[in-house]
Amino acid sequence: MSITVAQLKQGQRGIIKNFSEDTLPIKLLEMGCLPGNTIELVQIAPLKDPIYINVNGSHIAIRKSTASLIEVDLIE
Repeated sequence: MSITVAQLKQGQRGIIKNFSEDTLPIKLLEMGCLPGNTIELVQIAPLKDPIYINVNGSHIAIRKSTASLIEVDLIE
């Protein structure tokens, strides 16, 4: 099933499939946010933005608007 990182629930994991736009920040790509890598939603901030993700052992805080650009295949 294909969803975006913004739609993940806390603790869910997925494999990065694609980006819906080419405007993803270069910094995310440099930290390993690339197609084929596993991503996990670690925590959601109290006001629902930003969200904290784990990509290849790196914990990254990103805005939900940016997370909605990253498509993943959910790992059951």
